[in-house]
Amino acid sequence: MTLGNVIRKYRKMRDITQEEMAKRLGVTGAAVNKWENEKSYPDITLLAPIARLLDITLDTLLSFQEDLTDQEMNDIICTVDEKFKTESYEAVFQWAKKILEQYPSCEQLMLNFAVIFDAQRLIQKVSKEAEYEECICAWYMRTLNSADESIRLRAADSLVGFYMRKEEYEKAEKYLEYFSVQNPEKKQKQAQIYAEMGKTNEAYKAYEKLLFTDYQRISMELHGMYLLAMKDEDKSKALKLIEKQKELARCFEMGPYYEASYGLEFATVERDSEKVIDIMKEMLSGVDHIFDFKKSWLYEHMEFKETRDDFVEELRENLKKCFRDEETYGFLKDNQL
Repeated sequence: MTLGNVIRKYRKMRDITQEEMAKRLGVTGAAVNKWENEKSYPDITLLAPIARLLDITLDTLLSFQEDLTDQEMNDIICTVDEKFKTESYEAVFQWAKKILEQYPSCEQLMLNFAVIFDAQRLIQKVSKEAEYEECICAWYMRTLNSADESIRLRAADSLVGFYMRKEEYEKAEKYLEYFSVQNPEKKQKQAQIYAEMGKTNEAYKAYEKLLFTDYQRISMELHGMYLLAMKDEDKSKALKLIEKQKELARCFEMGPYYEASYGLEFATVERDSEKVIDIMKEMLSGVDHIFDFKKSWLYEHMEFKETRDDFVEELRENLKKCFRDEETYGFLKDNQL
């Protein structure tokens, strides 16, 4: 936002007329009118009094901290798209730099411009490519230090891609540090970098770890939805979600124990003795294969922790003890497991 527009905006917000503002600043009403219409600028000695009168900071008055609204941001991006249809890369780039001069602290705009001109640079045949590349990289680097986490991550993500295209993989890895350890995108991009570097085993291992984590995450999400369906007494949806969990276990080759276990809770709530007993038997027999996923080709590059030799038998006994719980499974007392 220009200086004149800032003055007009905050003068009206404070319900001050041009004449009143002029009187309090010791200038003419015509002078204030010229400021607001960009025909002249206030003397530098008036900037602080203007800011005090409008109850804003000098930063705001001079737009150093100016942010664009979503609509203003969209309008600028649309203008860039339209300009690319009729103007050269050089012309649009210079126009964008002038816009950034008006909004030097608008990190979102700077990052959007960096992404757009980086992409257009790949599409168009651009002369002086190194010069533009340097400026685009500088925009990325400035937004990388943003206080806004979403902007930092977008900038880091863009820099990873930027250096991967240049086949500077060590630099690309450097910007993965901006992603949290829990962020799956970090592991995904690391796998891509390994693949590009020819580190096939490392790439497989990274992808397999993601796959295994995805199974656990999706399983929990489906179970959460199942609990909501049960709370809403939507049994039809609950059964569909159970089937999805079984399909998930099959897809990720988790073994028969996991496939069987998903239906136990529902069958118990329904007091379906026959179904409960069938599931219990499947689970008990499936215990012997509970770690078969470690042998799956899907996870052949992963290293799993060793388990105690007596773990399987201990789990089996714990299951039997659980299945004998009177409060939960007392309705089965006339049946034999």
